[in-house]
Amino acid sequence: MQKIFWIKMLPSTVTSKFIQFNGGIIMSSAASNIHIRTASPDDAAALLAIYAPYVRETAITFEYEVPSTEEFTRRITHTLEKYPYLVAEKDHTILGYAYAGPFHERAAYDWAVETSIYVDQNLKHSGIGRLLHDALENALKKQGILNMNACIACTPTEDPHLNNNSVEFHTHMGYRLVGEFYQCGYKFRTWYNMVWMEKQIGEHLTDQPEIRKFRDIESDICYRKFMK
Repeated sequence: MQKIFWIKMLPSTVTSKFIQFNGGIIMSSAASNIHIRTASPDDAAALLAIYAPYVRETAITFEYEVPSTEEFTRRITHTLEKYPYLVAEKDHTILGYAYAGPFHERAAYDWAVETSIYVDQNLKHSGIGRLLHDALENALKKQGILNMNACIACTPTEDPHLNNNSVEFHTHMGYRLVGEFYQCGYKFRTWYNMVWMEKQIGEHLTDQPEIRKFRDIESDICYRKFMK
């Protein structure tokens, strides 16, 4: 059974707070409600519609060509074999998505992941990115993940294809800068930098428990209801 998490969006004048609730379905009749759910391969076309403008128009992703729907379906399916892949949805319309993947394939890196968040470009600064990030972080903690890492394109001089909003967002979410690579990405006849940012979300132990697959903990997740 698919698990759904509803988040009520309140006016920005209301103080932000978190309310923890256990698994199951949380519903509200408010028209402004957004819910977070696990992505399905059937969502590929909708997610690709969000991602494609980032490929064609920005250097936020260093991908050159928009992947096919079939390729995007494969990516979703592959991610869900081990990690969370979440969408934010309102009135059956997907507004954004977030997922995690391996930081590195070597076994010693199992407790670290690379994260990605994409929101419909018409909905920037709407709080959807935070909703997705909070849900993703919560799921990763349940898996036993300890380090969230983000690989972010950045630039010393902002242009129509890239600004530094993503760096600022991750800083606000509690990440710290751990490294920068200079002029390592070439797109739109321009060389861009890339930074790694990291957020530690768990305790690092001498005898570290193995991580659990997302599907194994999905029904036990305790998502937090974010209200703003």
